[in-house]
Amino acid sequence: MYSDKVLDAKGLACPMPIVRTKKAMNELESGQILEIHATDKGAKKDLVAWAKSGGHEIRSNTEEDGVLKFWIKKG
Repeated sequence: MYSDKVLDAKGLACPMPIVRTKKAMNELESGQILEIHATDKGAKKDLVAWAKSGGHEIRSNTEEDGVLKFWIKKG
């Protein structure tokens, strides 16, 4: 899937994936897509809740070899 920016949050424990995601999102324009790679299992629940509360849209999420990947469209 296409993304405008990729954030590598692998190896970071909660709450750092969310902190880094928020910072990266602030650098994007509305409608652009941020791709996030994380290894913290809690990130799945946290990122979905964060995106919803911020008016963003989870376009897709997958898991490959223990790496969670998310594509979030900025609201």
